[in-house]
Amino acid sequence: MKPSTKPTRRPARIRFSSGPCAKRPGWTPEALADAAVGRSHRSASGRAKLGEVIESSREILGIPSDYRVGIVPASDTGAVEMLLWSLLGARGVDMLAWESFGSEWVTDVIEQLQIEKCRKLLADYGDLPDLTKVDFESDVVFTWNGTTSGVRVPDGDWIPADRAGLTICDATSAVFAMELPWEKLDCVTWSWQKALGGVGGHGMLALSPRAVERLENYTPARPLPKIFRLTKRGKLIEGIFRGDTINTPSLLCVEDAIDSLNWAKSVGGLAGTIQRSEDNLALVADWVSASDWVDFLARAPETRSCTSICLRIVDPAFTGLSVDDQAATAKRVVEMLADEQVALDVGSYRDAPPGFRVWGGATVENDDIAALLPWFDWAYGEVSNR
Repeated sequence: MKPSTKPTRRPARIRFSSGPCAKRPGWTPEALADAAVGRSHRSASGRAKLGEVIESSREILGIPSDYRVGIVPASDTGAVEMLLWSLLGARGVDMLAWESFGSEWVTDVIEQLQIEKCRKLLADYGDLPDLTKVDFESDVVFTWNGTTSGVRVPDGDWIPADRAGLTICDATSAVFAMELPWEKLDCVTWSWQKALGGVGGHGMLALSPRAVERLENYTPARPLPKIFRLTKRGKLIEGIFRGDTINTPSLLCVEDAIDSLNWAKSVGGLAGTIQRSEDNLALVADWVSASDWVDFLARAPETRSCTSICLRIVDPAFTGLSVDDQAATAKRVVEMLADEQVALDVGSYRDAPPGFRVWGGATVENDDIAALLPWFDWAYGEVSNR
């Protein structure tokens, strides 16, 4: 039923983008006052700050001590591409995809790398592929959390400990919000711009000893650009994993990452950031359960993301519209929320079904999620004239 009056309570912070995401609560530019600007990233100060990001990330995420952790160029995309180009081809590969970013990795492996023994295990938005069909004699590439579908794998039980191939996991919207079974993951990538609310342009990766062994014993039959090279003369470039980045990083962004990591520690580390994100999801779940017009895009409750919370409109009057009219309706709701200074950047991803996407990661306050949700009801009621 259409509300007679629109809500009066607005979120204190209206940024709900899924990347770059909301800054940590209380952030101001003064947090960057100690940045090593104007210094070489290879100076003692620059190296120390880069090393601090690496070791703080390892500590908070619980990354095993024998995994290499490094900072690499070009955000999570760069980190994933580096691994695909450097590692794949030694054996077959299973490519899993259920949203746009996973689909892009499929395209790269098939059309650019042209890996011959490649299988695609695909699912539509809202679902996961059949994980029981994954062949772990092959390498396996997948996203932990589908940022544009709001569908995550529920756990790592489907990954065997005695696998022959490597598991390469794009975890950029999962780290700091979900438990990752590191012993099941050989390569993990992420960026600061997602769960930490950092600035874009820098990626991170973690490599298991099995991944390092592959790098040092397999030479791909393709040229590798400089920013993809993790080895030199058959040995891992260890400096990358001590803060000697491949190219010049922004020390302002590095300082911001340090600030975000320190904030994560202040709220209880990984347990605290996971709880904050799950609390946001719980609020949305309660609202959805009481709604007759909106539902999660993820069909199975155990696969619903607590970071990139994706919603679809299930009102029969909406589902009966053409795809173009559906998109226009959802877009108008998003515009109204922005015009009312209630929420910014909450439209679904351009390749996803028309609907909404609300970032629920730890840097978003639970009170702001609570204040936002009634505005969706009001805006959709206005647009649909329900």
